[in-house]
Amino acid sequence: MADGKEYISRPDELGNIHISEEVLAVIAAAAAMEVEGVGSLSTNLSSDIAELLGGKKNLSKGIHISVEEEIIRVDLSILIKYGYTIIDVAKEVQNAVYHAIENTSGLTVECVNVHVAGVAFDRDSGK
Repeated sequence: MADGKEYISRPDELGNIHISEEVLAVIAAAAAMEVEGVGSLSTNLSSDIAELLGGKKNLSKGIHISVEEEIIRVDLSILIKYGYTIIDVAKEVQNAVYHAIENTSGLTVECVNVHVAGVAFDRDSGK
């Protein structure tokens, strides 16, 4: 997604519909964050460096969308909250992201790859 300017285009009887890959990434991020047990999206080093060099803050850090034709592939990195079962949370994230993108865009999602990058600990656990 070079500068968030990549678009998926669909012809329609009244013209063309263009959906930004960044929009799909934000939809995926919102869906993933709604799943119980997800601590946060995990950032990657390249997006952190881009921010330090003056790039704008990316609302969908840790999410990569790739598109061929009208087929979407999603890769996302998350942190799992301590105490949750990794496999269960990851499957819930896959389902949530898959359905959110298909329902909002009408495009076909081929796969949702979830990368668990770490564990998030509750900072208020000392209560």
